[in-house]
Amino acid sequence: MPQVLPFQAIQFAASAGNLTDLIAPPYDVLDTAGKNRLLAKNPNNIVAIDLPHTPAKELGQPAAYEAAGALFRKHLANGVLSNSAAPAIYAYRQTFTSEGRTFERCGMFTTVEVVPFGPRESSGGFSGGILPHEETFSGPKEDRMALMKATKAQLSPIFGLHADQQGRATRLTREIMSRSTPTRTASITDSQQSVKQETWEVIDIATIKAYQDALANEDIFIADGHHRYTTQLSYLKHLESQGTVPANHPARRCMMVLIGMSDPGLVIWPTHRVLGGMQDYTWAKFLTAAAEHMRFEPIAGGLQSLGKALDSVVHMGEHRFGLYDFATKQGCLAIPAARDPLAERFPEKAKAWRDLTVAFCQYVIVEQLCQAKLNNGHAVKWAFPHTISEVEEIGKGHETGAGGGAGFAQLAVIVRPTPLEAVRDVSRANQLMPQKSTFFYPKLATGLFVNSLE
Repeated sequence: MPQVLPFQAIQFAASAGNLTDLIAPPYDVLDTAGKNRLLAKNPNNIVAIDLPHTPAKELGQPAAYEAAGALFRKHLANGVLSNSAAPAIYAYRQTFTSEGRTFERCGMFTTVEVVPFGPRESSGGFSGGILPHEETFSGPKEDRMALMKATKAQLSPIFGLHADQQGRATRLTREIMSRSTPTRTASITDSQQSVKQETWEVIDIATIKAYQDALANEDIFIADGHHRYTTQLSYLKHLESQGTVPANHPARRCMMVLIGMSDPGLVIWPTHRVLGGMQDYTWAKFLTAAAEHMRFEPIAGGLQSLGKALDSVVHMGEHRFGLYDFATKQGCLAIPAARDPLAERFPEKAKAWRDLTVAFCQYVIVEQLCQAKLNNGHAVKWAFPHTISEVEEIGKGHETGAGGGAGFAQLAVIVRPTPLEAVRDVSRANQLMPQKSTFFYPKLATGLFVNSLE
């Protein structure tokens, strides 16, 4: 693994107010209304800096980033934000419910040496690299780069996974939590529930060393934050273009929350697809076009019934998915007609990649069928909801954090969660999944800690 190091985190001072009112979900799940709700609780909420303009997935006006940088420096000057007294790592626990069960996902806030994506050679072969698993978009990277230049800080952590096959790092992290009460406690309310956030400051050198040893030679798989890690690589190159950047420069360290794949609180939600904007689409035309590519089993009863059937109709196999037409309110389960349907087009891809339902969705359903045959070759519009209820809201013409809007929804593709093993296998093959292949729930909080890059 790249070098793991403690850091002197910037935090909200106790005098700044209730920490719950100062932290936020990540920028990329917020819209203007969500930002305003957070600022109404406390105008110093981190979102005032981290989300200088909306929508955040494209580059805004320079003045917005300049204002964010000025506000960040003001908060440091007047004590709203302050540097921690000593370098530390921070055990981090999120308590939440999913499908009726309560989970505790436990990891460690730390900083990690900034290195290019890809495997790196170690004493045992190739390991210890930082590996992406999803493709990225240009707009968010431009936005985050402008903000990083303005603030000279990393405002939110990258979510990093590591194999932890022996469970050493996970056990140590949970042992730290069992020894004492948390240093700080807060909560974030997302669209589903209130998620409890707890942190424990770790400054003991021996404990830090034990954690570093537990992660030796481990790969880091980026679970969430591909755009932001890519931005940090670009920011370091930007600094290097202006002169020498010393080996101990803060910009050579990236704040991450590292979570072992053996942690029992690790939960992946699905990322469904809602497609729209197709000029020649009808359910009948889609089924005709798809007949040679898929096998279907009709499901009556609407989207909720389709979601339940997707979980229960196991005889269709692991590669099953759901299709739903909003105009006729008809739905079905489907599977690819061929055993390896992407092999001819992508022979160079790993089998784990070709088996991804989201890859079949992008390259067969969207590109070969919807785009080529039902939209005159033009691009299809997407929305990426994570729950059936959100799919229903988009179907009603509502705008959500996943996209949508009036008259948007035509076809929904309902998928099962991408398996954790697929994330590991595709990443280790040095390949990228399609965008929005995974959703690790819940999101990490923004504003618990900030990493200065100067």
